Amino acid sequence: MKTLEQATDTSLILAFQEGDNAAFEVLMERYKDRIYSSILFLVKDNYLAEDLFQDVFIKIIDTLKNKRYTEEGKFLPWALRIAHNLCVDYFRKSKRTPSAKNTDSKDIFEVINIVEDGVDNKIMQGQSHDRVRKMLDLLPEEQREIIVLRHFANLSFKEIAEITNCSINTALGRMRYGLINLRKIMIEKQIVL
Repeated sequence: MKTLEQATDTSLILAFQEGDNAAFEVLMERYKDRIYSSILFLVKDNYLAEDLFQDVFIKIIDTLKNKRYTEEGKFLPWALRIAHNLCVDYFRKSKRTPSAKNTDSKDIFEVINIVEDGVDNKIMQGQSHDRVRKMLDLLPEEQREIIVLRHFANLSFKEIAEITNCSINTALGRMRYGLINLRKIMIEKQIVL
């Protein structure tokens, strides 16, 4: 018999819909870091990201409980689309756009679990992540979003296209131009990671 941790997303969803709350906890644990990272990248504020993250899971729970989720075998892209749409809605309501802030609070790189050897590696990695984050902040939002979804959420270009409501070719193009622009920024600023 499979344990919940070994169950597929579909099995976990069905178990949750039948009243097994532990199944949803496993599903949430499986994807919470990726979903939170994508939200934090877009809003650049820990407290707001936490609020939106909770809203995402409330919406997911409501949809699953009411059996409105249509099984396509793509839970993560669906959840990320909800997160993306809630971020867009937030900025529409507040009539402002995401801005790059330098704060002492956690950034996307602190959310991602990274195995670190020692203090010196931690310092070097922190400096590299800070440089990458600053360079990403210099990119146009569309390019930055594609790069984060591809490299930090590990999504396919098909999934990215669905989440951002663009074609696969557009997503590929934005990725290509984003990487070209990152290289230019590195050369101009003589950044070594």
